[in-house]
Amino acid sequence: MAAHVSDIHPVLRRAAAPPAALDLLTQAHLGLDEAAVLETPNERYATAHLAALRTAAAVLAVRGRPEPSPRRRNGASPRRSRRGRIRSAWEVLPEVAPELSEWSAMFEHGAQRRARAEAGIAGAATWRDADDLLRAAAMFLRLVERMLVLQPTLPSELRSGLPSALPSALPHQKAN
Repeated sequence: MAAHVSDIHPVLRRAAAPPAALDLLTQAHLGLDEAAVLETPNERYATAHLAALRTAAAVLAVRGRPEPSPRRRNGASPRRSRRGRIRSAWEVLPEVAPELSEWSAMFEHGAQRRARAEAGIAGAATWRDADDLLRAAAMFLRLVERMLVLQPTLPSELRSGLPSALPSALPHQKAN
């Protein structure tokens, strides 16, 4: 007699992110390491922000593109309506990973400061700004790594029938 899906105990397995996403996460780590030793706040800020952007790009590489928005017919040129405007990763990220919306908003808010810092405008970023962003980017990277690389996944036929809190409710092994 065949077992019903509900009779099967789910076996958690590790999901492997695609190589492009893993490469972006590695670049983000290297960027944070570099930012930590840079000697001006502008350089540190811009480099930390770039590391966060690479982290967001890794999410986009895994989760894919959002659904296209409906075309507007308010007199836009045919070429414009076909292609649409270019959107930043910070605009797209909440559409493919809603759980990262607040992070996206924070980093999007810092994008103009990053542009000024990269342009070498004196005082674009203070040491406090740079250090705060460096810490935030590191936290964002750790969160995304857990989400993409270390997140347990269930076979697709079991995902829909289980509460979303199941993986976090499982006991964790203690390291000896």
